[in-house]
Amino acid sequence: MEYQVEENCLTIYLPKELDHHTTEEIRRETDRQIDRNHIKYVIFDFGETNFMDSSGIGVIMGRYRKLHLTGGEVWAAHLNERMKKILKMSGVTKIVRIYEEETK
Repeated sequence: MEYQVEENCLTIYLPKELDHHTTEEIRRETDRQIDRNHIKYVIFDFGETNFMDSSGIGVIMGRYRKLHLTGGEVWAAHLNERMKKILKMSGVTKIVRIYEEETK
């Protein structure tokens, strides 16, 4: 995982598999970055991710709850069709904004 902070925005470049083996580290480091850098926006970058289980959904929803209290937002970016389907079926797309690049 890679974490990038720009002003009050944290981008998390997720691993190939977002499962119970990786989510605890992501949860811990993301919360640390949010608190330390006064983060208002978190972007989960799914560019390399091709698998996610319920623990991944939990990480996203937990960060949403944390940021929503302070008026912040959570975004998901670079989703492949499989990840879009998982987020939609889980209801995450109702609370998380999806970044879609415009194609020409």
